Amino acid sequence: MEPCSCDTLVALPPATVDNRIIFGKNSDRLCDEVQEVVYFPAAVHENPREHLQCTYIEIDQVPETYAVVLSRPAWLWGAEMGANEHGVCIGNEAVWGREEVCDEEALLGMDLVRLGLERADTAEKALNVIVDLLEKYGQGGNCSEGRMVFSYHNSFLIADRKEAWILETAGKYWAAEKVQAKMMLSPGRYCEGYKLLNKHKGNITFETMMEILRDKPSGINMEGEFLTTASMVSILPQDSNLPCIHFFTGTPDPERSVFKPFIFVPNVSQLLDTSSPTFDLEDPVKKKPRFQFKPDRRHPLYQEHQQALEVIDKKEEKAKTMLDNMRKLEKELFKEMESILQNKHLDVDKIVNLFPQCAKDEIRIYKSNISS
Repeated sequence: MEPCSCDTLVALPPATVDNRIIFGKNSDRLCDEVQEVVYFPAAVHENPREHLQCTYIEIDQVPETYAVVLSRPAWLWGAEMGANEHGVCIGNEAVWGREEVCDEEALLGMDLVRLGLERADTAEKALNVIVDLLEKYGQGGNCSEGRMVFSYHNSFLIADRKEAWILETAGKYWAAEKVQAKMMLSPGRYCEGYKLLNKHKGNITFETMMEILRDKPSGINMEGEFLTTASMVSILPQDSNLPCIHFFTGTPDPERSVFKPFIFVPNVSQLLDTSSPTFDLEDPVKKKPRFQFKPDRRHPLYQEHQQALEVIDKKEEKAKTMLDNMRKLEKELFKEMESILQNKHLDVDKIVNLFPQCAKDEIRIYKSNISS
């Protein structure tokens, strides 16, 4: 098995339309892994001795944590990518180098993504949070749910309304650099991502970013034993009076998924259709020896999406109808989100159910085509 790395991209003004920062990420994971989209509200932790259980280890808790929306492999505590209520976005990628990868259980790179989002209200502060935790607790442990050991170092792309940072790590070593408006050439898919972004330089929108994440010829949208199991695109306006808008698929293959918007407002409804079942202390990730069996972690949207893919693969006419309906739903959502950004009007009563309603609309499309 060849190691893979995800694709995480950011476009900064003046390459973008309306001076927005556009963040995008494909999560490339083992093909049978379920990824969920979940929301956790802000919280106050009054007990100074309180500990926090991450995927494998406990760490010290902090007095206050921010609200976060996460796209994460359903078996672990952390996240592949996500955003917080202050407009900070983080995605991680697997990297390998001369430093030996530690199999000993510590913080996963995905734990560090969530911790950075929960504890920082700017991109630079999130970088510092991750670095401090890395130096204190280290990184290590199996990054896949199963007996196959799959461990790696991590690279992070961290963005907010004003700037973006790249953080590279190897063990407890790290290096960080602020992203400049210029674009750098890199080999493989990185080079392809550069080409696709550069093609739209000056006119990059959130839809442009989605098109890039959906691109299969470049390898950005992966297929095979490792595939793109979930995708995320965020609009980060520099005007603080405008909301940040975060789109998630919660399903594999962005070309055959719907990007659904999420906006932070008070009293957001729980994202039940993209939340996987929980197994509490009986979860094989929490019991030692770990990973003795693999439970069914499929959430409702994932289940319907997988059934729909079977239809798409077998019946060409139904496939076209279904994909047309998915794109129609998406276009309506894009138009609605753009209207919010242009008119600066937010219907909070509607926004609290925005993502859950979108997931239900997507499920309805799948069911209508499966049953017909």
